Amino acid sequence: MTVAELPLAALQQLLQLYGLALHLLEPHTEIPGSYWGDAEAGIIGRSIYIRPDTPIHSFLHETCHVICMDEARRQQLHTDAGGETTEEDAVCYLQILLADQLPEFGQARALVDMDRWGYTFRLGSAESWFAEDAEDARLWLIQHGLIDTHNQVLFKLRT
Repeated sequence: MTVAELPLAALQQLLQLYGLALHLLEPHTEIPGSYWGDAEAGIIGRSIYIRPDTPIHSFLHETCHVICMDEARRQQLHTDAGGETTEEDAVCYLQILLADQLPEFGQARALVDMDRWGYTFRLGSAESWFAEDAEDARLWLIQHGLIDTHNQVLFKLRT
């Protein structure tokens, strides 16, 4: 599912909860801060860059990188989020949780789109990983104050 298939207001509202900025670019425009290039979302500082053909899972993933990094890295952020493996796993976990903030998208679609894009997990699918093998990612998010013990998103940036 792409950005063009959802109301732009839903994406903007999600980012506003975190104090992040959304930049919608014209079709076929190069996306600043895009690690993967093509239609994949870009990140620079507290800004997320997308085009109408940007996949929603990419928008969520890059947004979650900005949320999960500390402020020192966020201030220097341009394209490559960096971070440790545990943080990357937490980014994936949080993007699945945040998918429900986009009612037209949701967790089930996020999991399918992650698999279609090529995310790789030990258990063979995003759904299996999320349900059976992601406790370390969940605990990381709890320890950094990004979700509570009931998996409720707290809409705060990591400090």
